Amino acid sequence: MSTDTSATRPAAHAQMDEQQVELAITGMTCASCANRIERKLNKLDGVTATVNYATEKARVTWSGDLTPEQLVDTVAAAGYTAALPAPPAAGQPAEGTSPADDATAALRQRLLVSTLLTVPVIAMAMVPALQFDAWQWLSLTLAAPVVVWGALPFHRAAWTNARHATATMDTLISVGTLAAFAWSVYALFFGTAGEIGMTHPFELTLQRGDGAGNIYLEAATGVTTFILAGRYAEARAKRRSGAALRALLEMGAKEVAVLRDGTETRIPVDQLQVGDVFVVRPGEKLATDGKVVDGTSAVDASMLTGESVPVEVGVGDAVVGATVNAGGRLHVRATRVGSDTQLAQMARLVEDAQNGKAQVQRLADRISGVFVPVVLALAAGTLGFWIGTGNGLGAAFTAAVAVLIIACPCALGLATPTALMVGTGRGAQLGILIEGPEVLESTQRIDTVVLDKTGTVTTGRMRLVDVTAAHGEEPDEVLRLGGALEAASEHPIAGAITSGAIERLGALPRVEDFTNLEGLGVQGQVDGHAVLVGRPRLMQQWSQPLPEDLARALADAQLAGRTAVAVSWDGRVRGVLAVADTVKPTSAEAISQLRRLGLRPVLLTGDNEVVARAVAAEVGIEEVIAEVLPAEKAAVVQRLQAEGRVVAMVGDGVNDAAALAQSDLGLAMGTGTDVAIEASDLTLVRGDLRVAADAIRLARRTLKIIKGNLFWAFAYNVAAIPLAAAGLLNPMLAGAAMAFSSVFVVTNSLRLRRFAPLTAT
Repeated sequence: MSTDTSATRPAAHAQMDEQQVELAITGMTCASCANRIERKLNKLDGVTATVNYATEKARVTWSGDLTPEQLVDTVAAAGYTAALPAPPAAGQPAEGTSPADDATAALRQRLLVSTLLTVPVIAMAMVPALQFDAWQWLSLTLAAPVVVWGALPFHRAAWTNARHATATMDTLISVGTLAAFAWSVYALFFGTAGEIGMTHPFELTLQRGDGAGNIYLEAATGVTTFILAGRYAEARAKRRSGAALRALLEMGAKEVAVLRDGTETRIPVDQLQVGDVFVVRPGEKLATDGKVVDGTSAVDASMLTGESVPVEVGVGDAVVGATVNAGGRLHVRATRVGSDTQLAQMARLVEDAQNGKAQVQRLADRISGVFVPVVLALAAGTLGFWIGTGNGLGAAFTAAVAVLIIACPCALGLATPTALMVGTGRGAQLGILIEGPEVLESTQRIDTVVLDKTGTVTTGRMRLVDVTAAHGEEPDEVLRLGGALEAASEHPIAGAITSGAIERLGALPRVEDFTNLEGLGVQGQVDGHAVLVGRPRLMQQWSQPLPEDLARALADAQLAGRTAVAVSWDGRVRGVLAVADTVKPTSAEAISQLRRLGLRPVLLTGDNEVVARAVAAEVGIEEVIAEVLPAEKAAVVQRLQAEGRVVAMVGDGVNDAAALAQSDLGLAMGTGTDVAIEASDLTLVRGDLRVAADAIRLARRTLKIIKGNLFWAFAYNVAAIPLAAAGLLNPMLAGAAMAFSSVFVVTNSLRLRRFAPLTAT
């Protein structure tokens, strides 16, 4: 029997006997940390948990007698910190919006200080001319804060890993830097390295020694600083993940004019209550979801639905908050407010999609999980071998520590950051913004690309596409009189007709006695003619039926998914004007490029089947999913993933945000909304769909370079470790080999600068 525990769990939501809570997690350094916490939580009876490294949150659903506090304790037992997030106080900014909440600030400070201290340490170690008397003691003074304080996040993570008998990149960094630093301290205080006048000569010879004159401070500081730079770049990208939700919630109106006792009163939108009647003037956003109680207008819902054709609304019609009133004045009765609105529900969809999105574990972490135990075993084996052969404890310890030092991942620390830096730089030149390294691994597995229609495949703007004149009439005259009359209207369709008329004919005549006929069309005097433009119903009211050829043209336009209006003057219908959202001229070529990359294109739209099929046929897409509500787009992506497909999603609107977050790889048009951009993994700045193919190619090429870098970084370690184990490690030889591997990694990464798009822009 379940019990009601809602009073003791304010952050959880009860649904029958099932409860849910969202924990804020701190202390994670990589995706493997998130996996570890997830496994710990899921071992509890009745618990289903998903942990998102990017948003640092754990979504936990459970049934039974567990309490949220027990979940927090379980996370703590895994070596991390969890907290039940408290709602922000009234008037306070949401979590993560204040500069004080910038989690990257501490990391940035650590990186800057470490860089300033590391540069002279490396310079003195690598340039014999800078090795003045007692230079090694200055190096120790500069290196100590870097290794102890700068690398502290790596040491903490390594300790957590050790407690759970695992190893990651952090373990390798911590062990390597501490070994290099500890041996340097030993050599300075108890060996010959601390003697005044000691230098590191540039000798590339193999010789056995006790290592008492060798210091490795430049390796310890260099690795720490290089990897801090990479982690800082990742942290900046990760911090953006919560911005999608903030952007969504900020899209609504901030104030609303409420009708109370017959007078308008402006109040903050969060004070609006269900049942209040509020006023929406032309050009204003609707404050919340509701029903029209007075007035008619066209509502631009493209921000939410993605469809460019405005929706005509009148008394009794439902309207959605954050959409824009593009026509007349409306009185709306609020039916849903706050967290119940469609906008808030969409924000929850985005968050759910982000929480459910699998995070890719760093490739270096996966390799380190095998490499670190092997290195530690080799170091222990080396120590035992030299002691067993009677060479003395000093020589044995020197060889064992040398194994740890040579395994210190200098080139490994550069492998991902340099390739990502060059790749993202080249991407920025081509109008492609890559969010972070985890994004890259997704691109290799993609086999399906889902494309939003409006604003992605099409322009997202209504344009005049056809002018049909009755027998004996001139199309230009139909457009001139119809366009002139529509110029006096604020309706989006009228704007498209007017723009098309001006583009084709130039200046238009003036309009007199203009009247807007709500829901039907417009009328007025143009050049002495009594002109009507509107729906066939308007013509019928004036006893002006459409001739057979014009009726057929209007029906054909509607079948093709276009919006058509009739134009009449002096008592007779003379023509039909059709407007539509047009396909981008580069879309067909883009689809062809995506196919050549082995991707299967799918068109996804909320528009009707006829329009969707027409657009798909024009650009060469065979699979079409039409008439999908905005809230259902993420579910469509989930369904495709359940079928075994690895899905990339390309979109530009608020309605695409949840699907972008749900997909394995989200690509947002830079010409779209901030919400879509923030929820995506890649941003296509120019809004040219061809760039999507280039983005996937660049991401795949960058990942290939990173893998090559990691291979050679580890190959260097593997080749040098036997020399260290044999006691033949010379500091200059080790330094030269480290420098060579690092130069190779940088040079290999610079090849990305030659990446060329498939089509010249």
